[in-house]
Amino acid sequence: MSSIHAEHLWNKSFILCLINNLFIFIFYFAQTTILPIYILNDLNGNITQAGLALTLFLASSIAIRPFTGLIIEKIGLKKALYISESFFVLLSFAYIFADNLTLLLVIRLLQGIWFSILTTAMIPIVNDFIPNQRKGEGMGYFVMSVNLAIVLGPMLGLILIQPWGYIPVATLLAAIVFIGYLFCFLIPIQTQFKTVKRKTKISVHDFVEIKALPVAMMAMLISFSYASIMSFISTYAESKNLLTYASLFFAVFAISMMLLRPFTGKLYDSKGPAYVVYPAIVSFSIGLFILSQIHSAAGLLISAVFIGIGFGSAQPCLQTQAIQAVARERVGHASSTFYTFYDIGIALGSFILGIVITHYQYSIAYILCAILTLLSLLFYRFVVQTKVKAV
Repeated sequence: MSSIHAEHLWNKSFILCLINNLFIFIFYFAQTTILPIYILNDLNGNITQAGLALTLFLASSIAIRPFTGLIIEKIGLKKALYISESFFVLLSFAYIFADNLTLLLVIRLLQGIWFSILTTAMIPIVNDFIPNQRKGEGMGYFVMSVNLAIVLGPMLGLILIQPWGYIPVATLLAAIVFIGYLFCFLIPIQTQFKTVKRKTKISVHDFVEIKALPVAMMAMLISFSYASIMSFISTYAESKNLLTYASLFFAVFAISMMLLRPFTGKLYDSKGPAYVVYPAIVSFSIGLFILSQIHSAAGLLISAVFIGIGFGSAQPCLQTQAIQAVARERVGHASSTFYTFYDIGIALGSFILGIVITHYQYSIAYILCAILTLLSLLFYRFVVQTKVKAV
């Protein structure tokens, strides 16, 4: 029986998808955190080279994103998952043997490609195991697995790298990914889509899902602001003599997000996305403004509450809205479009806000992000709400 007709949200296949996704992103965020330490201390690299290792992964991921929907359509979901995760796992173990900077950079570049295909394929797969009447709730929990990894990955990496060293930690992280990889073979993936007429020429629709584009652009606006958290929260906390509390920031972020997740998902399904997006974006903006004014650990953690509630609620809501705007056979393209713009927002935010911080200060960058986030509601009201309709 197709899992589309499953009566219960917490079915076996849905749980397997969540675990696999959680393990993939634990690896991703842990490596993102500890690689600069490894490059500086063990490979005798510099800050620029450490940044390059992070940038190459994101750059290759963004470059391949527009093609992932077409790839999935051509070879099918099952092959896309198995092939991309196989290469992702192999490259995860390759870190153990990366004893020079050049090899490490090549691994990062290649793994970003397979990460892009893998994470895009997972969306239509998990979507098949979520009952139609609980899409908002189900996708919210799926995205929450990523947000949990934001906390667990860096925490695991930072706790273990000092007593263990990089190679043992990299081995553990690769083993975690491999366990998730084994789970993916237990997922009964539905590969049959409604037959569509094949075109002889490739068009923009093979790379971009137009119906999901407004939501994807909205995601880009908020991910631009979220880049200020992802890229600069540790250095900002250090500048305020609060570095000790930086990991606690993400813990509070995750707890705030999880406490509201059961309610926001149900609110999305019963009332619609606007009932989640508007208060979530306002909360995110308030959190960013509080962050711009902090002078104590209390202020840092209060901002984490608002940001966790805001961004942690808005992102899964928008992602669900993007895939609900298209027919089932176009979910891969919708996911590809969403992630492409989301990643572009992170990349642009990291670059532009870095310039702002260099020439001005952190507080100015966070105030600008708070304003931009709040103004994004105008885009949502006059573009997203008027253009995007659920299929």
